[in-house]
Amino acid sequence: MKTTLAAALGTTMLIAAPALADKAAVLDNYADIAAAKYTDSLVTAQTLQSAVNALIEGPSAETLQAAKEAWIAARVPYQQTEVYRFGNAIVDDWEGKVNAWPLDEGLIDYVDATYGGATDENEYAVLNVIANPSFTLSGETVDASEITADLLESVLHEADEVESNVATGYHAIEFLLWGQDLNGHGPGAGARPWTDYAMGDACTGGNCDRRGAYLKAATDLLVSDLEWMAAQWQEGGDARAQLIADENAGITAILTGMGSLSYGEQAGERMKLGVLLNDPEEEHDCFSDNTHNSHFYDAMGIRNVYVGSYTSVDGTVVSGASLSSLVAAADAGVDAELTSKLNTTMIEMAEMKAAAEAGFAYDMMLERGNEKGEALIMGAVDALVDQTRSIERAVDALGVASIAFEGSDSLDDPEAVFQ
Repeated sequence: MKTTLAAALGTTMLIAAPALADKAAVLDNYADIAAAKYTDSLVTAQTLQSAVNALIEGPSAETLQAAKEAWIAARVPYQQTEVYRFGNAIVDDWEGKVNAWPLDEGLIDYVDATYGGATDENEYAVLNVIANPSFTLSGETVDASEITADLLESVLHEADEVESNVATGYHAIEFLLWGQDLNGHGPGAGARPWTDYAMGDACTGGNCDRRGAYLKAATDLLVSDLEWMAAQWQEGGDARAQLIADENAGITAILTGMGSLSYGEQAGERMKLGVLLNDPEEEHDCFSDNTHNSHFYDAMGIRNVYVGSYTSVDGTVVSGASLSSLVAAADAGVDAELTSKLNTTMIEMAEMKAAAEAGFAYDMMLERGNEKGEALIMGAVDALVDQTRSIERAVDALGVASIAFEGSDSLDDPEAVFQ
């Protein structure tokens, strides 16, 4: 039996779209929702920061678990902001600091022997900064005796211009909390012991003090980055100012973010690619097995900017003039079609999320020959692709400039994935 839309979205998300509004009002509400989402991301990251500090000050199974739970909670509002990428340059230029993936985790800390060593693509894949207070990077000797946010941001992140050298953001923190997931397609996430943060003889993994310093620096940097972005969407902020400077360009930005996240990024790079490769490493939150939630809330982010309504982490609803109302005025049939397809996507995502929460984790779904898992993932992929076609129809209905959404070989040229 199909999951009901109410179960997928919550009753507050079923509010009807507001009456027709002008473009300026739509852009104002879009910016208000951005401000609410990034503020929620900041607040939940500050909660994570407090939990990380408690873990470092008093390592135990309980404080590690609390930090993990805070990390998972912090992903809920942040993933709903990803629809602001692609169309808003200020977000795209910044996003790689906070949510870049996949990462070569051996850059940061110890890894299992099966991980391998340096590669032609990345000679720093097993640099292990935590174990090395001094190392050579791009021909220069780096003093890493003190692990600071500046070291992570200015020296290590994307070191040697290698994208997989991810030293900052949610996924670096995720790895430091969970450790590697060595279960392949089997059940279970990463199982880093709390003693990796213990002091003295109780320390496992070596360099527990430096591991704590790295975790703290990465978390503090995440909070700082989110503070900056939240400010950009407030009244007078640069992101809001750039958005509203040209109404037609602003509407184009909304549609570009919706279509590009829906198609190339989420349906393609984050979902279809993993199905093609049957690779458990091709999941967004690969250490924590939280991928089902990240996919769900990405899709929800697309929907809530279209209907012009967002439910904050404290239950407050931010809503107003919607893109849906503009499309409905131009072509009611296109609006009804797109709204229906957005709802269908959320139902497919909710089914995948429910299966994962019942014990059928996303990396288990990716196993070759697992028909049930492939059906769950591809049901969501197909819905995302289908809704993108309707987003393209909305672009035509509104008469805005033609938009080239982000593509993906996984969708556009699957054979290229294997070359």
